[in-house]
Amino acid sequence: MEREGREVVVKLCVLWLIMVVHPLMVTLANIEGDALHSLRTNLVDPNNVLQSWDPTLVNPCTWFHVTCNNENSVIRVDLGNAALSGQLVTQLGLLKNLQYLKLSSNSITGPIPSDLGNLTNLVSLDLYLNSFIGDIPDTLGNLSKLKFLRLNNTSLTGSIPMTLTNISSLQSLDLSNNRLSGAVPDYGSFSLFTPISFANNLALCGPVTGRPCPGSPPFSPPPPFVPPPPISSPGNSATGAIAGGVAAGAALIFAAPAIAFAWWRRRKPQEYFYDVPVTEEDPEVHLGQLKRFSLRELQVATDGFSNKNILGRGGFGQGYKGRLADGSLVAVKRLKEERTPGGELQFQTEVEMISMAVHRNLLRLRGFCMTPTERLLVYPYMANGSVASCLRERSPSAPPLDWLTRKGIALGSARGLSYLHDHCDPKIIHRDVKAANILLDEEFEAVVGGFGLAKLMDYKDTHVTTAVRGTIGHIAPEYLSTGKSSEKTDVFGYGIMLLELITGQRAFDLARLANDDDVMLLDWVKGLLKEKKLEMLVDPDLEKNYVEPEVEQLIQVALLCTQGSPVDRPKMSEVVRMLRGDGLAEKWDEWQKVEVLHEEVELAPHPNSDWIVDSTENLHALELSGPR
Repeated sequence: MEREGREVVVKLCVLWLIMVVHPLMVTLANIEGDALHSLRTNLVDPNNVLQSWDPTLVNPCTWFHVTCNNENSVIRVDLGNAALSGQLVTQLGLLKNLQYLKLSSNSITGPIPSDLGNLTNLVSLDLYLNSFIGDIPDTLGNLSKLKFLRLNNTSLTGSIPMTLTNISSLQSLDLSNNRLSGAVPDYGSFSLFTPISFANNLALCGPVTGRPCPGSPPFSPPPPFVPPPPISSPGNSATGAIAGGVAAGAALIFAAPAIAFAWWRRRKPQEYFYDVPVTEEDPEVHLGQLKRFSLRELQVATDGFSNKNILGRGGFGQGYKGRLADGSLVAVKRLKEERTPGGELQFQTEVEMISMAVHRNLLRLRGFCMTPTERLLVYPYMANGSVASCLRERSPSAPPLDWLTRKGIALGSARGLSYLHDHCDPKIIHRDVKAANILLDEEFEAVVGGFGLAKLMDYKDTHVTTAVRGTIGHIAPEYLSTGKSSEKTDVFGYGIMLLELITGQRAFDLARLANDDDVMLLDWVKGLLKEKKLEMLVDPDLEKNYVEPEVEQLIQVALLCTQGSPVDRPKMSEVVRMLRGDGLAEKWDEWQKVEVLHEEVELAPHPNSDWIVDSTENLHALELSGPR
């Protein structure tokens, strides 16, 4: 009775969160969301890159191409190479915590808003390869933290603001290939180590360009050097002159390489790839067989992270199909994460730990890339995509997954998760187990991927408390209500994935409301079981080509995995044994006997609430046989 009461309270709390708190969050005024929505309305988006920028959800932290910090403030907007046109808006100046703004390689026109000078936390501003017009705003000189300013290959006019020389942190400045005019600020006003390019602005003038500005005196060579008369005696004059000449020649020999290097740094066309240098103060973690890719390699492999190569999108980044120089196909996951001090070393350490999880049913990490602005993971390309895509997004000519393949996927993915939980030290919990993260190789062997949420756990830990992250419909109730995740959180997600595999349905689907069905897959399944409609559970794409007792066994495993209490759920190693026919009957009988004891005190389901439907009543109504 006490346990049932706790489950009812948890379900009611979840319902309250969805029905009350969520609408309040949606209607909460958010200046940053409004600012970005203003940008969306001012841009032409032929490829629907901004389709997730929902105006009713003014908090933009769930939108694609937007990254927020822990305070839900926007710190990054990535819209490079997105085929956008239109104009920027002054409201961008309201993104006070923005650190990275990338709008390069588009067709955006109009002026650069002077309000960008309000973004005092900005580190990188990339607006190159667009069609901007007008002057470079003087206000950009207010960006005291700016390191990278790239406005090349646009149509900017006017003079170069002297205020740019106030930015002491600047590490790269590229204003080449514009229509700028007037005097170029003295190179000496910038940091010695700032790569600068003003090339192909034919109206610029000044000593740097070799063209005198109107009204200024013509350039003249400096007066020849006249050495001071020697102080030595007349008898030593010849010897002193020779010694002086030798010293001067030696000085020129040693100084020439430094002068040439400085000139080369100034004049060399700059590239736009910045990898973290390895220094003695920040040693690189050695990652065994993992390759550390350069950003250039992955840029070339994915055709500049082109939209046509996107394999999938998620809250933690996007995946791109790529072809390396050796011809091998890879999947490049471009992580979307807040960068924190010391995060590089932590990132490499976590990559190293995850890379040590080697199993035939786990996605093998091939390499990684880390720069000041990017974190990327490189995996082998999975020819048959994900289970979700095979179930719901396959082309009409592609055959559906047959029942034998689905059984193999259930067992393979269970083996992979069991290895993470029981054979890694420290153990790894996935925290986002779902059909979209179960990938299929050339032989349709299941490979568990999607480690964007994975966390390492010490064996003495029973849970990790974090902000709740995951996919709706797959999140275990205790994780949703307390923020505590464990290996039993993965077991719950695996159970939902099994139901996806059996039914072909999504874990959360508003379309089911059209038939007055539950939006949550688990509740929808329980409802059909209560009505003794087993045949309606099975994916119609199978066309009844399945073994009914095996379907019942998988449903039993799924329901054991999705019990409300994490203590009652089996371990993944037990799931593997049950899928092989070892112990499922005993587990199922034991569970049913416990539920019979609660039968007299069970509450009847409320007609308008799916949160208090009792799973026991549903299962007794069907009396799944299973292996007896």
